[in-house]
Amino acid sequence: MAGAGPAGLMAAEVLAKAGHQVTVIDHKPSPARKFILAGRGGLNLTHSEPLDEFLTRYGEARDFLEPLIRAFPPDAVAKWADDLDAETFTGSSGRVFPKAMKTSPLLRAWLQRLNGQGVDFKFNTPWQGFDGTPTILALGGASWPHLGGDGAWTSIFEKAGITITPLQAANCRAIVPWTEHFKDKFAGLPLKNLTLRYGTNEAKGEVVISRDGLEGGAIYALSRFIRDEPGKQLLFDLKPTLSGDAVAQRLARPRGAMSQANFLRKAVGLTPPAIALLHETKTPLTAEGIKALKVTPQGLSGLARAISTAGGAALTELTPHCELKKHPLTYCVGEMLDWEAPTGGYLLQACFSTAVSAARDLSGKLAP
Repeated sequence: MAGAGPAGLMAAEVLAKAGHQVTVIDHKPSPARKFILAGRGGLNLTHSEPLDEFLTRYGEARDFLEPLIRAFPPDAVAKWADDLDAETFTGSSGRVFPKAMKTSPLLRAWLQRLNGQGVDFKFNTPWQGFDGTPTILALGGASWPHLGGDGAWTSIFEKAGITITPLQAANCRAIVPWTEHFKDKFAGLPLKNLTLRYGTNEAKGEVVISRDGLEGGAIYALSRFIRDEPGKQLLFDLKPTLSGDAVAQRLARPRGAMSQANFLRKAVGLTPPAIALLHETKTPLTAEGIKALKVTPQGLSGLARAISTAGGAALTELTPHCELKKHPLTYCVGEMLDWEAPTGGYLLQACFSTAVSAARDLSGKLAP
């Protein structure tokens, strides 16, 4: 095994349970460093939505990932976590979390179980390249590179003639050049219950104002389109539960002695950050403006702070169980593969499912 992130650890567990001696190497001094970071905001393991809907989140990679996810689906991930005493629960959004809402307790229990299964760990040990040893590679993408996934493996693959789709930022902040006043006063505050549209694509949820743009689940869901189709406007429906006519009727009410901000808050239900965004973008305070506020992103933030990575080892280089066609008994799993998905549990799910598939396949080809 090369890579001690969640995909690597999952593959190691499957192989060890099958009776194989497993050694996990990693070029960092400790395991699962990005996995730990992911748990700071609540460790979202998977999602509870119907599987047919779940699978649509993987876009053009669905055909490759679908059989792997069906073989190790979201309820299997939840059961695996429950077996580690994580006591998973499903939030109001449908996302599945461990009760502790962080990585550390689950990871401690997981590493203890792996040690009990005889898995050996060698840290500060980078993968050196293809040498014929049966190996599952879980080398990560290139987001948050100081935590481990720096994409250095891509040069080894390219020298070996393996096609790599360039690594790019995914699930990351959209850059918007705010005025100093706006970012000083409103950075860090949320805009909730929105509908966003970018081109023909739509996302619902929450956005957080940052000093240099916008982030949050609804932005992350659209980030791949902002990246791949630059120059379009991002349209905000600040009151998606109200029709344009309903907003217009509320705006037509007598304002009396109320300030404009107070009136918009009471009549339409706009929050101070939403009202400030209307002013910041010089949007008319009309029903049309509230239902279609326009922001033009200036691209995305880079890989250094992206939640995940797009691109990686081309799926055409792999068998259906993630084995490299040019290097039998060597598999690629997790984020180093060329797929992407929004946040919401879809990222870890695909990492786990590809790892399980590869480990099961490799186990079947090795003598126990």
